[in-house]
Amino acid sequence: MKWLLCLVVVVVVVVVVLPTAIGGGGGSGRDVTYDGRSLIIDGQRKILFSGSIHYPRSTPEMWPSLIAKAKDGGVDVIQTYVFWNLHEPQPGQYDFSGRYDLVGFIKEIQAQGLYACLRIGPFIESEWTYGGFPFWLHDVPDIIYRSDNEPFKFYMQNFTTKIVKLMKSEGLYASEGGPIIISQHSMRKDLHMSVGPQLVAVGLQTGVPWVMCKQTDAPDPLINTCNGMRCGETFQGPNSPNKPSMWTENWTSFYQVFGGEPYIRSAQDIAFHVALFIAKKGCYVNYYMYHGGTNFGRTSAAYFITSYYDQAPLDEYGLIRQPKWGHLKELHAAIKSCSTSLLEGEQTNFSIGQLQEAYVFQEESGGCVAFLLNNDTKNNATVQFHNISFELLPKSISILPNCQHVIFNTATIETENNERTTTSSQMFDSEERWEEFTDVIPNFSDANLKSNSLLEHMNTTKDQSDYLWYTFRFQQNSSCTEPVLHIDSLGHVAHAFVNNMYFGTAHGSHDVKGFTFENPILLNNETNNISVLSVMVGLPDSGPFLESRFAGLTGVEIQCSEEVTYNFTNYEWGYQVGLLGEMQQIYNEQNLSNVVWSKTQNSTNQPLTWYKTVFDAPIGDDPVTLDLSTMGKGEAWVNGQSVGRYWVSFHTSKGASSQTLYHVPRSFLKSSGNLLVLLEEVGGDPFHISLNTVSTNDSHIHIHYDHLFQ
Repeated sequence: MKWLLCLVVVVVVVVVVLPTAIGGGGGSGRDVTYDGRSLIIDGQRKILFSGSIHYPRSTPEMWPSLIAKAKDGGVDVIQTYVFWNLHEPQPGQYDFSGRYDLVGFIKEIQAQGLYACLRIGPFIESEWTYGGFPFWLHDVPDIIYRSDNEPFKFYMQNFTTKIVKLMKSEGLYASEGGPIIISQHSMRKDLHMSVGPQLVAVGLQTGVPWVMCKQTDAPDPLINTCNGMRCGETFQGPNSPNKPSMWTENWTSFYQVFGGEPYIRSAQDIAFHVALFIAKKGCYVNYYMYHGGTNFGRTSAAYFITSYYDQAPLDEYGLIRQPKWGHLKELHAAIKSCSTSLLEGEQTNFSIGQLQEAYVFQEESGGCVAFLLNNDTKNNATVQFHNISFELLPKSISILPNCQHVIFNTATIETENNERTTTSSQMFDSEERWEEFTDVIPNFSDANLKSNSLLEHMNTTKDQSDYLWYTFRFQQNSSCTEPVLHIDSLGHVAHAFVNNMYFGTAHGSHDVKGFTFENPILLNNETNNISVLSVMVGLPDSGPFLESRFAGLTGVEIQCSEEVTYNFTNYEWGYQVGLLGEMQQIYNEQNLSNVVWSKTQNSTNQPLTWYKTVFDAPIGDDPVTLDLSTMGKGEAWVNGQSVGRYWVSFHTSKGASSQTLYHVPRSFLKSSGNLLVLLEEVGGDPFHISLNTVSTNDSHIHIHYDHLFQ
């Protein structure tokens, strides 16, 4: 829209108003500074490799292993977002418990001897519902997100100050002896917005540098950084010669949505672009994600699956994915072995062939490092460098730490592949095991909220539920013999019921906003109750004017014939937020008796049905999953904790489900008597789901430095 392109927005930036040299904080603290070449910690230049691990996408019991595996993979820094909507669910009410224990996560990083990068946000996007904003912001009068807007700045500054003070009180900034060496601000501008010259600075003295991604005009002292898969090719560099070149999101794969295929990025491609970025004087690379984890509960954004960046070096369950993990470990070791020359040497770049070039770092003392690049994607290339002949593989970079011998080539995999296997622990195929409860379909007379128009979904539910019932009643005349219900929606899913009878479902997709439902229905000659369940599968996570997005039904008609149509768009509607079982929280053991359960008689394909059973935990320590491949769409709980939304019935263009396995962390489980509750929206078969364990076969990592010191 042209009017969007003309909008100028003032971005609010939380910065440390300090000179370039930042540090201090007492004898136990570290000095963290920077110049045009690198970050400098206690006077030493550093090339740093970082990995994103988000604490709420795993469990506290998993954190030590995840961080240890990252460290063993050559990672120096753990980067995480701070999730505003988790920590401040209501204004001034804070939660830092369990998976939300940010302090505990940072202290575990410190205990393992690694640095931390804290991305406070407050906007994070991250395929996280509402971009990390708490939904109560929506109801703040006159608010405009991510702009020079006083209401927004007030609440944003309150939360940011809260987090900085919390980190300071625990001594977690490097200037106080803690692990946090970088603060990252994520108030990125939208694609449809330009940035005004005014910036609001609040003096939060963290004692460490602040960086800001995808913001080429980030003001001093913020360091502007790159996000993407090819920053060695796309990044124009920092906007000041006094700032280092940093890559804050190197996407190890890509997010996946329901109805979408997984994106596979090879270890060779990642290594090539990391080596190129370092060759072009980059000093910091963060892998997004190093471990993606799981979008538990209702935390994923619109249409995103529960599994997050499963193709990362550490998969969803925290298992090492080879060869990606091992190949990058070798790359990190190779670069670290010659970091002094990389940081202190003078860089030159010259051609050594038609599609080949060399990046050389030469120290006055004689130290020399070379990166030999072959940009030909199909053919090997023989080149001469320092009077030595080298064979370069297609689309590869060879690293020569003494400008003579190759110790690493980005296209040569020395790490053995491993395979992930799933082993069935138990089936749920016995009728004796299951009980069910069919949720109540409300009619117009049951509604506690009424309006003469179609209400917007998100503003009505306040994100307390995915579900909003739209209901109305009418009496048809005798001419409507073949009625068709027509619904237009900007929500994600709609289920239609007429006189408590189910008449079908329609849904949209991540890439197509809005959808139409059109199905024949049956009407009686008396009063008919029409009930439409509108469903959101996560809230949007990005884009301009997030505070004014519209979701839900936009038009409803009953077409009797080409000549006769009833339009109910502006009509008397009744509303109910949530499902009865949801409001009664019948996924918790103490609330099971709030409804009447009945034995399941091998019945399947029943809409809006809750199923419950109990099971014992599998023996051992391997990660646990539920295989829900015979279910449709809904949500699953284990011992009252939601393992996330499932949508097995939404198939990809190849006819497969985007996700069938759903992670159940070991810490959710007891040894026996675990309660499993499924909410099935569209009909599914619980008798053929299974509980599984996941493992990988052993792999061996070979790192060769035979020629390093020759």
